[in-house]
Amino acid sequence: MRRRWYVLLPGLLITAGLVVGAWRVLPVSYSSQSTVALLNSRKGAAADGNPFLSMEPSLTGMADSLARNVNSDAAKGDLKRAGLTEKYEVKIADNAQGPLLWITVTGHEPTAVLKGNTTLMEFTKQRLRELQADQKVAPDAMIRITTIVPPQKPEAQLKSTIQYLVMGGGLGLVLSLVATFFAEARRRGAAGPRHRQGPAGGEGPAPRAAARPGRPEEERAGQERPGQERPGERAAGRPEEQAAPPDSYDQRDQPTVQLPVRPAPGTRPARRPPSWVK
Repeated sequence: MRRRWYVLLPGLLITAGLVVGAWRVLPVSYSSQSTVALLNSRKGAAADGNPFLSMEPSLTGMADSLARNVNSDAAKGDLKRAGLTEKYEVKIADNAQGPLLWITVTGHEPTAVLKGNTTLMEFTKQRLRELQADQKVAPDAMIRITTIVPPQKPEAQLKSTIQYLVMGGGLGLVLSLVATFFAEARRRGAAGPRHRQGPAGGEGPAPRAAARPGRPEEERAGQERPGQERPGERAAGRPEEQAAPPDSYDQRDQPTVQLPVRPAPGTRPARRPPSWVK
């Protein structure tokens, strides 16, 4: 991998550049949340005079009905005409022990998000009165709604943005590594056939090195081969190794040839008598 740094390094630089560019280009989401609570009617709280002490279970059911009504498509159209274009949600608060509603607005402009939360809170209170007025409930018997937590300052929601950036960076790193391994595999695949090919492009062993200049051909031709017996070794007493002739071989059919024997080093060859001496 270190030998293919010129493939890995550009991939890492491109990935880092894309991540930084995405961080600056992608819009940041802001969220503002508020909390409201449903209270018993004035007539129902007249016994003790404190509406927080008379939160009946029926108020939780009414809070769920109100949240479903505000999240409906008809309510979304009314809120859009009222100027709320950001994404919103109204639901019962998590782990709530009473009729508490969370009102959440999410958008890319902090000012518009805060204003939208205020608009949504007022719309929720108005929709509660309308639902009871449709049932001709007396004013003293109507369920009331009060603000527990006013609209909070919008906070940046970076969790989703960071998740996308981490996923993009991981993908770029994987692609860079794959490109590096691919380049290394191609280099090894291209280098293999060159080692197996001969000088003419065909397969075969590499040619032998040329003979050294200035060396006569006669000297190279007379060079002894490995395992070849010298002529003088027989005179020194070394037994001659010959292969056994086959059964069908008849030496009488072959002419007899007398070969000169090379004397051993350091010995004087015997003088041959003249041919006329018998």
